[in-house]
Amino acid sequence: MEFNALPLRVHTFLVDVPLHDVWAVDLPASREPVTLAEFNSAESQSRRSGGLPSPVRALFRLRFFLGRIFRLEAEPKDAGAASFETRLTPEDRARSSVEPGTPNGPFRVVYRFENETLLEVHNRTAHAAAVSALLQTATGYRYYFAVYVAKASWITPLYMALIDPFRRWLVYPALLRNIRATWLEFVSSGR
Repeated sequence: MEFNALPLRVHTFLVDVPLHDVWAVDLPASREPVTLAEFNSAESQSRRSGGLPSPVRALFRLRFFLGRIFRLEAEPKDAGAASFETRLTPEDRARSSVEPGTPNGPFRVVYRFENETLLEVHNRTAHAAAVSALLQTATGYRYYFAVYVAKASWITPLYMALIDPFRRWLVYPALLRNIRATWLEFVSSGR
């Protein structure tokens, strides 16, 4: 698999955590080299303005509503000790441009390198990590989005099976379309 051959820290960092999904979107070249950190800044502006389609936003609202009712967002008692953050080396911590553990929406930042970001969520449904990476290609860039999922409880396999169709057919395609649209806006603004 192409993703596994990329020179990313996540491959050794989460070597024992199952890789659940990998998605990629090709992006056109920009006038100047772009890092993921620079693009993340533009992408966060797009998210604040509601960049995802309303059906996807409605799914997220429903998930968080049900999560509050059934207390699915509650972190396990050992969440701190089990956090992927505990795997960081001193070199990883020094290289990260964001303090590990910093909140990022429903996630926490594990590390944010120049062209690779790892976020983590640990609740009653799953202990998951999302990695984003941006790599230059011969014709532009390729943005990768991958999800790793560790079992948090007996609910994890059932929960993942339940949400898989929504993630595969609605959420991730919309997310990647939004990333591409944000990129096009980003490069047309002078990058």
